[in-house]
This record gives sequence, C-alpha cells and structure tokens, in this order.
Amino acid sequence: MSLTHIKVKGAREHNLKGVDIELPREKLIVITGLSGSGKSSLAFDTIYAEGQRRYVESLSAYARQFLEMMQKPDVEHIEGLSPAISIEQKTTSRNPRSTVATVTEIYDYMRLLWARAGVPYSPATGLPITAQTVSQMVDRVMTLPEKTRFFLLAPVVRGRKGEYRKELLEWQKAGFTRVRVDGEFYDIEETPKLDKKYKHDIEVVVDRLVVREGMEQRLADSFETALRLADGLAFVDLADGTVEEALAEAKSASTSSARTAGDDDSAAKKPVRPEPVEGSGVAEASANFKPEPGDSPSRLREGPGVGQPDTQSIPTPDPSRKREGSMKGTGLPDNRIVFSERFACPVSGFTIEEIAPRLFSFNAPQGACPSCDGLGEKLHFDTQLIVPNPALSIKKGAVVPWAKSNPPSPYYMQVLGSLARQFEFDLDTPWNELSEHHQDIILNGTQGLPVTLRFQDGRKSYEVKKPFEGVVGNLKRRMLQTESAWMQEELAKFQAAAPCETCHGARLKPEALAVKIVGEDISISTRRSVGDALVFFEGLGAQLNKTQSQIAEPILKEIIERLGFLNNVGLDYLNLDRTSGTLSGGESQRIRLASQIGSGLSGVLYVLDEPSIGLHQRDNDRLLTTLKRLRDLGNTVIVVEHDEDAIRTADWVVDMGPGAGVHGGEVVAEGTLKQILKSKRSLTAAYLNGTREIEVPAKRRKGNGKKLTVHGATANNLQNITASIPLGTFTCITGLSGSGKSSFTIDTLYAAAARTLNGARLIAGKHDKITGLQYCDKVIDIDQSPIGRTPRSNPATYTGAFTNIRDWFAGLPEAQVRGYKPGRFSFNVKGGRCEVCRGDGLIKIEMHFLPDVYVTCEECHGKRYNRETLEVKFKGKSIADILDMTVEDAVSFFKAVPPIRDKMAMLFEVGLGYVKVGQQATTLSGGEAQRVKLAKELSKRSTGQTLYILDEPTTGLHFEDVRKLLQVLQRLVDQGNSVVVIEHNLDVIKTADHILDLGPEGGVRGGEIVAQGTPEEVAQVKASYTGGYLKDMLAK
Repeated sequence: MSLTHIKVKGAREHNLKGVDIELPREKLIVITGLSGSGKSSLAFDTIYAEGQRRYVESLSAYARQFLEMMQKPDVEHIEGLSPAISIEQKTTSRNPRSTVATVTEIYDYMRLLWARAGVPYSPATGLPITAQTVSQMVDRVMTLPEKTRFFLLAPVVRGRKGEYRKELLEWQKAGFTRVRVDGEFYDIEETPKLDKKYKHDIEVVVDRLVVREGMEQRLADSFETALRLADGLAFVDLADGTVEEALAEAKSASTSSARTAGDDDSAAKKPVRPEPVEGSGVAEASANFKPEPGDSPSRLREGPGVGQPDTQSIPTPDPSRKREGSMKGTGLPDNRIVFSERFACPVSGFTIEEIAPRLFSFNAPQGACPSCDGLGEKLHFDTQLIVPNPALSIKKGAVVPWAKSNPPSPYYMQVLGSLARQFEFDLDTPWNELSEHHQDIILNGTQGLPVTLRFQDGRKSYEVKKPFEGVVGNLKRRMLQTESAWMQEELAKFQAAAPCETCHGARLKPEALAVKIVGEDISISTRRSVGDALVFFEGLGAQLNKTQSQIAEPILKEIIERLGFLNNVGLDYLNLDRTSGTLSGGESQRIRLASQIGSGLSGVLYVLDEPSIGLHQRDNDRLLTTLKRLRDLGNTVIVVEHDEDAIRTADWVVDMGPGAGVHGGEVVAEGTLKQILKSKRSLTAAYLNGTREIEVPAKRRKGNGKKLTVHGATANNLQNITASIPLGTFTCITGLSGSGKSSFTIDTLYAAAARTLNGARLIAGKHDKITGLQYCDKVIDIDQSPIGRTPRSNPATYTGAFTNIRDWFAGLPEAQVRGYKPGRFSFNVKGGRCEVCRGDGLIKIEMHFLPDVYVTCEECHGKRYNRETLEVKFKGKSIADILDMTVEDAVSFFKAVPPIRDKMAMLFEVGLGYVKVGQQATTLSGGEAQRVKLAKELSKRSTGQTLYILDEPTTGLHFEDVRKLLQVLQRLVDQGNSVVVIEHNLDVIKTADHILDLGPEGGVRGGEIVAQGTPEEVAQVKASYTGGYLKDMLAK
C-alpha cells in the first residue's frame, strides 16, 4: 500500500485506454488536455468514484442503504486512496429559500447573533422594548371597549408533536376544565386522543371575561395563572370582531365620552362590580354559550360569584382567521392580542413572544413573513408578458394568452369585439395607440360595470349582460380553478415575481425586523455583498456594549471567517440574499470550496472541476492561493483545468490526449511543469512554450456602419449605462466577476431583442430603450445549460439529425415493403425498440446496499432495437450502427444525403468529430454541450443579419479547442452576422474587434463602463483591470 502516491492501474472508464499512472499525495495536481480527451473520466469517474465508493463501503450495511453509492469504475485497482470529496460545477439548489448565506451557514450564525445580542425596538415609538409586567397587560386589555367579550388562554403547546395525555391530566388536577386543541374547544376530560406524528397547538382556557370597570384584580390573577402555565405567554382572543375594530370603537367612544364628561361625573363615581362569566348562574351561562357548529362551549373557572352572568350568546372565536399565506403557523388571527412577560411595547401593544434564532428564520412559521411565506416576493400576472409586443393590434394577437391559438379563439375574440363596440375602440388599432382607459378595461375588466357580450355560435346568436373580469382576472381565476399541471405551467409563463408588499423583500415578519444590532435589523446585513458584509462584521465588535461583546465574540469569529473564505475565492461581489438557483456552476463550486476550507479537514482527496470558470484573471491568483491552502492542510487536490496560471502553479501536471474522444484516453505527458514543457507530444506544452498560439488578427473589423445601442440600463447593479455594440463585428463584453456583464448582455440586451425580434415572452432588465434592432432579423442565445437531462437525449436528437436519419431509413425499399414508418426507428416508443430494456440497451439491477449494476440487455445486446428493425440496413449499416458511429465517420457515410450530412459536418467543424452520433447527452462535458448547441444554430441558413450572444463559450475548452471555436465564430462575422461574447479568456478577448469593459469592481461597486474600443485602445486605459492583463498579452 502506497502512502506517498495514488497508483492507478488499468483505467478503462469511458474512452480511457488502460491508463496506468502514479500521482503524488498531498500535492496540487492539475489534469489538462483537449476537451473530451478523458480528463474527467480519470479524475471524477475513476479516482473520485473509487475513493467515495470505498468510503461508503466502510460503513455498516444498514447505513449504506440510505446513501447513494457510485458505480464501481472500470479499473483494475487503485492504491493509496483517501476518502474523496468532489466539488463539481452543479448548481447548489433551485429552491428559492436557499441563498448564499444559508448554503454557507453564515445566516445560521447571524440568526444566533441577532437572537442573543439584538435589542428589540417598538415600530410605533422607535424606543427599545422591555419585558411587560402584569399591570401593563391589564391596562392594555382595559383599553378595549366596555362589554367586549374575550377568552384568556395559556398557550401551553405550540406546534409540537406528541400525545400530551400526562399533561392534560395535570391541568385537570390543577382545576382547569376546558382546553382548545388545534382550534377546537373541548371539556378537558373529553379531549380526543392526539396523533403523536403530527404537530399540535394546545391552549388551556384560564378565564372568560367581559370588559367592565373594576375587573382589574380578577384579570391580573388570571394573567398570572396563564403566564405561569405557558412560560411567560398569554393570548387574549376576542369573542366578537377583530382587535382593530375593537380599538377603533374604543377610540370613538373615548372621543364622545370626553365631550360629555361634565354631565355624568357623579354617575361615574358609583361603584361597579365586575361581571363574572360564571358563578351562581353557571347552568344559565352554559346554556346561553351557543357554540359554532363543530365547537364546544367553554365552561371556565368560576368567578367570585357576584352578580348575574351575561345572558347574550357569545360565539366561539375562530382560530383559523389568519392572514393569507400557505405556510402553516405563520401570521396571527385578527382577533388575538399576544402578551409576553419578555418583550412588549406599552404604547402600541406590539409584542415579541420570544427572541430565539428561529424568529429570524424565513423557512419557519415563527419567523417567515405571513404574506409571502418567507419568499420575499409574490407572483403576479405581468402586463409586459401578457402584451409583449405593443406594436401589434388585438386582432393580430397583441394579448398573447387570448391569442395563442392560430387563428385566435372565437370566444375570446367575440368578448373583445363586444368590449370594442361598448367602449368605442377598434380591434385593428395597435395596442400602444389605444388609450390608457381602453387598455385598463381589457386587462383589468369593467370593475363591476355590466357589459353586453354578444356571441355567435354557428347559426345561433345570443347576448349576455354581465361585468367583464378582464384578461388578468380571467388568468387569475383559471390559475385558481385548474387542476391540470400543464395548464398551471402555461399560465405561469405570464407571471413575474414582485417584492412582497408586506415585508418588501425582507422575508421576515415585523417581530423579527424589530430586533436590531447597532440600529440594523438582520435583513439589512443579508442584502449586503460578501465584501461589504465582511467590512461591517469586522467593525461591529467595536460598536457593541460590554455584555453584547462577550456574547457576540465567538459568533462574529465564525461569520468573519466564512466571509473571508468567500472573499478569497473571488466571490466578494455576491449578495448574501442571492438565491442559489441564480448562481453559475463556477460560483456554486467556489462556494463549496470555501465551505471545505472552513471545515479544516486533512488527509482528504479533493477533486475539482475547472474552478476558474467565470473568474476574471485578477481573481484567479486568490483562487490559486486558496487551493494551495487546501493542499497545505495535508490534502491531495486534483484539479481538472485548462487555465495557464493553474497549470504553471501546479506541483504535478497530467496532460491527456493526444486527441479527443476515441482519439484520446491516453496520458501524453506527466510530471512537473519543467518535465511537461520538454514533451514533444503534448499540445498543452506547445501552447505554454509559445510554439503554437492563437494569433491576434492583423486587422480589426469596423463593422457595417450600423450599431445596436442600449440606453439607460439599470438592471441589477448597472449604473444607468448607455453602450453601443457595432454590428457586423466580433464584440467581447469583459469585466470582473459581478461587474454587470450578464445583467447588460443577457438580462437586458438579449431579453429585449428576443421580445422584439423573436416574439419571446421575457421580461427585460430595466432600461430606457434599445435602438438599432431593425438591422437584425433574429437573436440567438447559446448558453451553458445541458442539451438534455436524460440518457435518451443525444447530439443527433438535439440537432434534429435523428429525425432525418429515421425518415431516410423509413424510405428505404426494405422498410417500405414491411410498412415501417419513421416511428419504427425510434428507441423511445413501442414498435421498433427492444421491449426487454425499453430502448435503453442496458438493464438496471438494484443491489440494495451495494451500488446498482447495469448489465447489457441480452435480447438486443445493447443495440436498443428489436431484431426486425435491425434487419433494415443502409450500406450494410443498421440504425443502431449509425448511432454508434463517430460524427467524423457519419460525415463521409451520409455524403449523398445533404440534410444529414450538413448537420454532421457542422458538428465536425466545431471540433466534435470524435463524439458518437448517439452518445448520451449526460456523458457530454459542458464545453461539448455548448458546441452541440452552436452546431445546431450554425446548421440553419444564415441571413447575415443574425445577432449571436454567447455566455463564456470557452468553458471547458483547451487552447486548441478555443482556436477552433474562434475560427467558427469569426466565419459567422465574415458572413455579416454580429457575435457578442461574454468572456474572461484573454485569448478570445485579444481577437475581438470591439471590447466593452464593465467595472471597475464587482457588485455594488461595478455596473459602469470602464473602457470600450479595440483591444489596443482598452489596453491603454489604466482604470481597466482587463486592459492591464491585455496590455501584457499584446506585448508578447
């Protein structure tokens, strides 16, 4: 067993050709090579998979059945492995409740800090809140109007699981006769058996009272009892109406009594006895206490026995009266006043039951805003999505949800026609020329005003007079009524998110936002960027008092440490409240990297997949320092990377090749940087030595004289910028991470152009206008998302070539004789596919606590089709043989079939000749998937007026792959098209005709244009970080 090296022998996973290699332990190792040469197959699918599998196998059989085990890699054996942790480029979570702060655990420490060192303030007075006394509670109740009936409850169980049989017996022995369980009143001895698997709310009914002068002593006694029972908490639930109505009534009563105070001064001095709810007339009171259906009357503790009971029927308060919001337990019934021995405002009665960390959790009912359930935003039907193109008339389909069918639905058109007759407007008038009044009627309805709607159904004609609900009202109603998931998905396309009107995006209820540290509530800090939050928390200790400092010191240490790690991996521009689903793969990976450093593990094998993605050259040094720190803790760090700085920093380099796909899978060179540079076979060495390079064009294009200008862009962090892109050029949008590149290019330029040119339903980032779109005929966005999430998706199906291949096979004489249609040659539907494996070619065998085993189907031998389908052949090849071909072979095989040949040729041109025609999409790298998308768009007929937008197309590409990609993009520009690329790779930036550099920093310190012009012009701008690195590169 090797303790100094990881020894891999006979690795054959995917395209690896029996790789034997020794890697030094506790070193920083970079595996590089062409895209598709087998880097990830060696690092992730072999070394990491075996390390993780062995670790899981060391656990008990019971534990293993709960963990997902990786399949055993195709390798003879591996020695010297440690427990392995992989840090890949996958988005952390799509859940809107997951944020940068929650993923990194920073928010957990912040909740603890505000709960233990925070000071609650009254929203009414702005003064700190102190604990309430019983006297203050009594005074608060006495402000209610006279004769207000209420229940005094002790909330003994709040949202906890259990049966509570023992506790109910104890309360019964203490003399209490009634309880309310989950909103229902019961005699305590008749309480139903509770299900211990569900959460319950139990309140003991301490007293039932009517507000009368002179009842203060009894109320105080009852409060003391309730507070003792419920650990300092008490509820007053009004029997009639809401607290707001009662206070309004009391206010008007006090105003009128002030006017007549002199007239009845003597009457006011007469002694008034408190009116007991129960006493000598208990039977009468109980008879008159008529419950609502399903509720029980409440026979409460007896009063002093003086006077007669109130003979009016008192309804049971409805505990379900809460504000809107689907999260169970959020909000407060509108008939309830909460009293706490701990924190309450004597002026407004604002009460905080308990200051605990969960009060600041937007994922728990104790802290979440009741209006938005802690999401900070609400979905609403957006008029911009309902009418995306205001230049169209209603007849031509301006109102998209009502005009989706072609021709538009006769019912909706007759409704709109009736409106046009009633309110005198024309359906042929463009939407933007209709008056605001007419637009409002169509969208929001007639607000209750009846309209005569005339319908023609064949020969029948009839009229209906009723109010018109409006398009928005119609969509809302359909969304509420439908049970179809498809319909909900369709209607959701017209919805957009807007900040919650209650919490204004803070996600928390008012009680949580009332707790502050140095005058700031917790939501202010979560809205800061990592860099700004680090400055705030570093200076916070000096602003706290002595007691707060002692409490906060260990918490601040953890927060500052975690923020420091995020800052060191170049994520200082990320806001802490940014949702995880909006992060790029590279950002998610660096967040997990920062978390791993915080864990302080040693003796672990870390495997990373291109952590430099999306990172500006300036931040690269910080990332590499972090990786070295991880290594210095005593870990082995394996990085799959193409970045030149990473290769030069590594202790050990492995170069895979010599080609890609079937032409790769071998170790071309390995060793220290000096040893690699001496290798004659290594393409990487050739680029590092300078013997091969991506050349700077001799001449920069000026464009076709037209330009595309975005005016006044303010989306996200953009600072009201106006910028132009010359059409007919290759333009690069550059800048530090978080400087606003994607906000400008994707959120604003692409979204607005797609709405205008493609009729897309997208909401563009805020801007004044975009000029010059008339010079383009369409816009195409090529991003990094996968081409398919299932093994059934492949390059042939994505590019549409598989449809042509199936049509071709269906047209062959043999297929026509048998009556085979194109569907016969699909492996996704019954007919031609092998039914034993259902067209997968493999059969999954579940192994319980061992990894699942995939065996080749014995019926079709992995070919996916049944025998009869495979008998139809073209040039001696069946449909299964075609799918198993490389793109390179398919180009020559189908040279006489132009529709198939052209699509295959384009895949070959973007450097994917080695990929198999039917290769599963899930096995393609990010760079390969993006190039498949590019090939699909390039295979369409070019008009010479297309605007192409690419987001970091060099992701996962080797120097040689970048050179090939640039040739394809430059050819597009030569045909008259315009290409806009968001990029950090200096090899791409130096070949651009025009550069737009954003900055100067990231986040709130970015969003401005720092430099623009040719690479040579940008290199002269001292304020530009990109220009500084470009200057050095152009000088070579």
